[in-house]
Amino acid sequence: MSPQRKLLLLGTFVHCKTQQDLDIFHGAGIAVDAEGKIAAIERDAPDLDEAKARLLTRLGWDEAEVDVTQAADGQFFFPGFIDTHIHAAQYANAGIFGKSSLLDWLETYTFPLEASLSDLSKARRVYARCIRRTLSHGTTTATYFATLDVAATNLLADLCLSMGQRAFVGRVCMDRADELNPAYYRDASTEASLEATRQTIEHVRRIDPGFDIVSPILTPRFAPSCTREVMRGLAQIHRETGLPIQTHLSENTGEIQLVAQLFPETTSYTDVYRRLGLLTPRTVLAHAVHLSEEEADVIAGHGSKVSHCPCSNTSLTSGAARVRWLWDKGIDVGLGTDVSGGYSHSILEAARQAAMVSRHVAMNIHTAHENDDNDDDVAAKEKERVKLTVEEVLYLATKGGAKCVGLEDKVGGFEVGMEWDAQLVALSHVHDDGELHHDAEHEHEEEDHGFVDVFGWESWEDRVAKWLYNGDDRNTKRVWVKGRLVHRRR
Repeated sequence: MSPQRKLLLLGTFVHCKTQQDLDIFHGAGIAVDAEGKIAAIERDAPDLDEAKARLLTRLGWDEAEVDVTQAADGQFFFPGFIDTHIHAAQYANAGIFGKSSLLDWLETYTFPLEASLSDLSKARRVYARCIRRTLSHGTTTATYFATLDVAATNLLADLCLSMGQRAFVGRVCMDRADELNPAYYRDASTEASLEATRQTIEHVRRIDPGFDIVSPILTPRFAPSCTREVMRGLAQIHRETGLPIQTHLSENTGEIQLVAQLFPETTSYTDVYRRLGLLTPRTVLAHAVHLSEEEADVIAGHGSKVSHCPCSNTSLTSGAARVRWLWDKGIDVGLGTDVSGGYSHSILEAARQAAMVSRHVAMNIHTAHENDDNDDDVAAKEKERVKLTVEEVLYLATKGGAKCVGLEDKVGGFEVGMEWDAQLVALSHVHDDGELHHDAEHEHEEEDHGFVDVFGWESWEDRVAKWLYNGDDRNTKRVWVKGRLVHRRR
């Protein structure tokens, strides 16, 4: 790979300062060094030319050695999205979930597709398309479930590295020998499952020794598909290596009932993972829809994280996770697309679905005594409080996700020392005649900025809201991971 060039990014920058606040700065510049890290930020220059000159002078850089990207009027830079839960092996089934519940869907659609990816030519087609698609939607970091197959899992890691997507890649462990894991798709034994996991770890260590772009992640599929022994074994590997863990938790009520039957010695689904050593600060628990107060307290006490997957939770009729309640409990939350339980691989879509689901949570809050005015007032305030704002769901998509996967010091925002994982977003500007504006540089190109129409009188906060609720991959013009340009929309 050729040496990476330094970057200067000029224009408007938007990122989440806190859960509640966007930081929007105009006429600014960010310098990114050859290692892909933000070396300096200039926010106070009178214009972009001066911002560029100040950064070059401050850093002693020769402009000839720097690639300059200047956002056009109305465009802005935004941090790359972080998908904290996605099944790369299920990408080909996105949009196919039938009329079934979770367990039926696994048997009918999911396990047959995953098993078929032992054919590496088929796996390459599915994985390469998944990576390209998610990158095109601004996903710079993805936390992937792969399959049981070691070679196919290794291929996914290879492709993420070569295509430049930051990724956590997990070989799925499923060693329980019963009807839940079909005979054609299960680990041969507990020992074989743990050995295969170690093989994938060593492969990733060979191709990316520092796990700078691709990292292994320990992946017990979910408690019903795993024996106690394999979960204890994965917990031991975590203690030896410090590697992250991902699994599913309390996705729907049928699954919870099954866990209670399979693990009668435990007090809850969460307690299964606690007893077996899988609740750690580096654990990402997907869904967490039906948690008790006690379970949430246990998760918070262990520092484990939750991946909120609103599209999947709705598609499979699993339920509505309560993000505000999880935050109140002190649990870090990110967003997951959960393809293919979720039909969309877009984290922007997941963010708007999170906003919508929070409104359904609000609508389900009712008073204890319908004729008590005080209770009505309390309920009204709580309904308003649980609804997630534009700022909050974009936080989930960036900084919240970074915390979930342990990258909060590297990605998710624009600060000196962080890595340049970012996207350039373009919105449509509407002329007086109702036609769309094309900037002069690209007048000859057939540009499509999607459904986000900007008329000029909107505040920048309103423009960002329009992007959240109406945007798609047509708005994402460029994507960088650690300073490397990994996607450009023509």
